[in-house]
Amino acid sequence: MQGTLYDQLGGEAKLRQIIDTFIDRVFEDRMIGFFFRNADRKRIKEMEFQLTARLLGADVEYQGKPLDEVHAKHPIMGGQFARRLQILSETLEDYGVPRHIRDAWLEHSESLRPLITKDAGSDCDPVQAREKVQRASRRS
Repeated sequence: MQGTLYDQLGGEAKLRQIIDTFIDRVFEDRMIGFFFRNADRKRIKEMEFQLTARLLGADVEYQGKPLDEVHAKHPIMGGQFARRLQILSETLEDYGVPRHIRDAWLEHSESLRPLITKDAGSDCDPVQAREKVQRASRRS
């Protein structure tokens, strides 16, 4: 196979199509969508595109804030992080993304866990989640 993973995937048009679907699914998800109720969907799509394009070898610069800074104000639990990964995995599967690209993308996403959540687990206790959200909203 020749070229970057970005090229092998199909370049900008294909990546934007996948990202659009993925982010729409995240926004609409019952478990994690509430995190995005006040977010700018178009901006999130662009930041996700930049991060992923760079990961896949494109000459695209990520212009967003550091991920740990962006996510620090959100009480994201391990199960919620895992849910996002599941949505990503399903989206990549739906688009027929080749396994080697899918694996690289998912492995990279998993490697970002410490920047997104301090909760290393992947279980989501709804009571604990509600309490974390309530504590965070009181601090805001």
